[in-house]
Amino acid sequence: MSPTPLESYHPNLRVEAEGLVTTVTLDAPKTRNACNGDMFVALGRIFRDLSWSGTRAIVLTGAGGNFCTGADLSGAGSGGASGPPATQLDSMRVLGDAVLAIHGCPVPVISKVDGLCVGAGFGLALGADMTWCSDRARFSAIFAKRGLSLDFGSSWLLRQRIGSHKAKELAFTARMVEGPEAYEIGFVNGVVPADQLDATVDEVAQTIAAGPPIALSLSKRELDGASTMSLAQALEVEALAQSVTSETADMREAMTAFFEKRAPTFKGR
Repeated sequence: MSPTPLESYHPNLRVEAEGLVTTVTLDAPKTRNACNGDMFVALGRIFRDLSWSGTRAIVLTGAGGNFCTGADLSGAGSGGASGPPATQLDSMRVLGDAVLAIHGCPVPVISKVDGLCVGAGFGLALGADMTWCSDRARFSAIFAKRGLSLDFGSSWLLRQRIGSHKAKELAFTARMVEGPEAYEIGFVNGVVPADQLDATVDEVAQTIAAGPPIALSLSKRELDGASTMSLAQALEVEALAQSVTSETADMREAMTAFFEKRAPTFKGR
């Protein structure tokens, strides 16, 4: 069955649902999937839509052998969102809303990275819950080479993944990191040959999609908030989340399946 196209809000973005997995693809090969402001705004709208769409896993990727080369500096499109004139601060806050929509999406998000993933594109990949890449992927917090400081959430997201000391090394040197080293450093979950990337990520996405969506969404919230909580606070959040999940039909299905020695079928209720 062919994937079902969904609203993308921009001609250089594709959104396709196949079963319980939705794929969001940056599709601007002439700029190696660099994004102008309108594309970033559209990404935010897409992820807000998908939050309540019933999809159970989202894959974020790029077309044409690259993930994203950051902000579009080619002159092919405006760097900021279309509309009334805005200050740079206004424009950056609009981009910030897109970061929050992706990272805060209650549905698990996987970034699938092939080729170049630099600048704001690097932040975009880090905004997902997990990242898989090919062995030919190349990452860089390239901002210093452009005379800029970190943006698109990369100052927070990169530190969360690999710690302050390593994040500073990548930010200060702006050096290129290839897929195998990205895995060694720890900001990707796995690296595979390019011809295996689609199948690898699809297997992960299908596994997540087959899980209990209410429980997974709450687990995502617990893990995202854990770094700013005390243990006592985290235990309270866990207690509240368990009080929700223990009353779901999915929990009852899981217990029934366990005793019947079969795989559960979760309905998200």
